[in-house]
Amino acid sequence: MAEQASADQLSNLHLDEVTGEKVSKSELKKRQKQRQAEEKKREKAAAAPSKTEKQQSAEEEESNLTPNQYYAIRCKKIQKLRQSKSPNPYPHKFRVTTDLRDFLREYSSLKTGEHLKDVEVRIGGRIYTKRSSGTKLRFYDIRAEGVKVQVMCQLQEAIGDIPFEQQHEHLRRGDIVGIVGYPGRTSPRNRPEGELSIFAKEVILLTPCLHQIPSEHYGFKDQEQRYRQRYLDLIMNDNSRNVFITRSKMISYIRRFFDEKDFVEVETPMMNAIAGGATAKPFITHHNELNMNLFMRVAPELYLKMLIVGGLERVYELGRQFRNEGIDLTHNPEFTTCEFYMAYADVYDIMDITEDLVSGVVKHVTGGYQTTFHTQTGEVCNVNWEKPWKRIEMLPALEKACGEKFPPGEELHTEATNDFLKRLLKKMKVDCSPPQTNARMLDKLVGEFIEEDCINPTFITGHPQMMSPLAKYHRDCPGLCERFEAFVCKKEIVNAYTELNDPFDQRLRFEEQARQKDQGDDEAQLVDENFCTSLEFGLPPTGGWGMGIDRLVMFLTDHYSIKEVLAFPFMKEEVNQGKERKTAAEVVGIKPEPEEGIRKSTIRTASLKLCSQTVQRTNRSSRTKLIVNAPATFHMS
Repeated sequence: MAEQASADQLSNLHLDEVTGEKVSKSELKKRQKQRQAEEKKREKAAAAPSKTEKQQSAEEEESNLTPNQYYAIRCKKIQKLRQSKSPNPYPHKFRVTTDLRDFLREYSSLKTGEHLKDVEVRIGGRIYTKRSSGTKLRFYDIRAEGVKVQVMCQLQEAIGDIPFEQQHEHLRRGDIVGIVGYPGRTSPRNRPEGELSIFAKEVILLTPCLHQIPSEHYGFKDQEQRYRQRYLDLIMNDNSRNVFITRSKMISYIRRFFDEKDFVEVETPMMNAIAGGATAKPFITHHNELNMNLFMRVAPELYLKMLIVGGLERVYELGRQFRNEGIDLTHNPEFTTCEFYMAYADVYDIMDITEDLVSGVVKHVTGGYQTTFHTQTGEVCNVNWEKPWKRIEMLPALEKACGEKFPPGEELHTEATNDFLKRLLKKMKVDCSPPQTNARMLDKLVGEFIEEDCINPTFITGHPQMMSPLAKYHRDCPGLCERFEAFVCKKEIVNAYTELNDPFDQRLRFEEQARQKDQGDDEAQLVDENFCTSLEFGLPPTGGWGMGIDRLVMFLTDHYSIKEVLAFPFMKEEVNQGKERKTAAEVVGIKPEPEEGIRKSTIRTASLKLCSQTVQRTNRSSRTKLIVNAPATFHMS
């Protein structure tokens, strides 16, 4: 019976020709339907157009390039535009009628979706971001005058000779463009309030940027490169821009302050036969025609006082000084100072003027008298610039700090005082590098025990005469002079005194400086005979004053490094500078061409100048002897 049942079951099974299996009728039908459905799906997929991967935009592809690759490609594209002039990448003029800052103020009240199509806006600015939405819509973030605005470009709004696509295909981040459009506020779907924008009718390339600029996300933060490429630093960092705007406001205020007090702004020589006016080591240059060495000025003081002698009774000068000294966080080889000299004033008048001027500058640029300064070590200094300022007498303060009685003022220049100061430095564990003159050792002690406590503006007064060769002796304290230094956050910002106008005393002071120079002090001053002669014609009682502009800017912008407040600080030369990168002209194969109108005789003269030569003057007449070592030749095509 069991065998009969098994045979009946096998007779009811059907062969699946695909797999070779025997299955029930219902299973076979199920499999056949499934195979038919899969076949139809395959046929449908085969008939459908093949899917293509989403193409990247040109900007997205370029973002994967190295800076050198991007530069080379960009140079070649711009060269093609230079040749075709379609469009001209360097047009001569674009008429700007709208200041972007005024635009943002004037139209900030526009409501979402509101447009002013009858108002034409024409701005120039730099592209910071570029975004696309299909082929008919572009967005740009444009910056100018320190502010940013969105520019919205739509195909239906485009005007001009150049089609919409061509207006935008060549534009990249960093390019300078001209925008012609109208103000409005967008009406986005995903948020209730739109963004104030310029709805562009025309976008004109004014100057292409050949380099990749850093992304806004990562920024441009490398400190050394920021100093070397200040132009890129200003493009990317608003803080740097604000520092130089603040600096300009401070200098403008200082000029107005003196102009309103009937001072005359003057200019004095940058090169001098003698480096006078300050105790500092000068730079030396050479005048070829006169065959003499000259010194770059370390201070304009002597010339300004000679102008007082001449009857210009109130003078001031804002300018550069040059000192061949160390470079650190607060010192640069060239720096800016302001000096003024006022007849019939003394050191006490100058103190009052200093308080008025500096506190006024602070109020002008910050809106108040309280500022905060962070040192390199992270120390926070809260400074109150409001007058009156604290005043400290130098020698009594040192006696209190060191627990020693100092020699009388009239003995501070002697060898006995030199021995006393050396012993005191050893006792107080203060180092003073050679030469250990009395003035240098006293200055070290002041820096260690007085300046360290000067956070708020403080006047240090009562300097010894041997530290101040150009200051008048103190009217009450023999051996001292009428001088003050103003300190803020432990750093000097002002130096001033009642000017020495006695020609007899002045020569003795210069001779003391010469003695210090003989001891090895390179910063000591030499005797300036012309200045001494001017004093013999009569210098009225005068107050003189000097302030470091850079250091004051540092305090008011909260930067502990002077490099942050100098547009182009002194930097060491880069190794292999410019050897690897080609210029834009070299990348596209542009070769220099001779200028038109140059005569052959001129070229022959130029060849002589380019070759190595030695010029020897035979006498004081105009005759010269030229010894040409390696003649050069020019060829004209």
